[in-house]
Amino acid sequence: MTSADEPAVLTAADVVAQEQRLALGRFSNSDAVDLGLIAVSLGRERGLPIVVEIRGLEQVLFRAALDGSSVANDSWIARKARLVEELGHSTLYYRLEHDAAGKTFTEHTGLSEDDYAAHGGGVPIMVRGSGGGVSRVGVILVSGLPHLDDHALAVEALEALQKRS
Repeated sequence: MTSADEPAVLTAADVVAQEQRLALGRFSNSDAVDLGLIAVSLGRERGLPIVVEIRGLEQVLFRAALDGSSVANDSWIARKARLVEELGHSTLYYRLEHDAAGKTFTEHTGLSEDDYAAHGGGVPIMVRGSGGGVSRVGVILVSGLPHLDDHALAVEALEALQKRS
């Protein structure tokens, strides 16, 4: 599910560049619902057993659990959200970073895997400011697939929303 313009094997630096490329011009609660519906539509078309959640900075703005997903996905969503919200980058970024260091996530960060999930599927929602910088305004979360596929689906949904804007 990687985009044609993304390398097949991502590095942590690639993920940061991807986050910058996916920055939106704006992001409202209505945009959050649209983003969630895009991800759900992709999941339904493909028969994927996923949970999708879109969070703003202070609240859940969209959540859906498709057939085949389970309560276990709720824990993954919460742990992925916590990582992005507290540290700022995609969950895949942190996975690639600790893999490259040859350490476990806990060894590399000092954070518990009981509370944080460094597995793909949590991607920050960024908005480009007037000065060209970007700021994080939320997070899209996907759980239910192998972690690289969770990440790819979140990216695909962000790309589709970006094209609509």
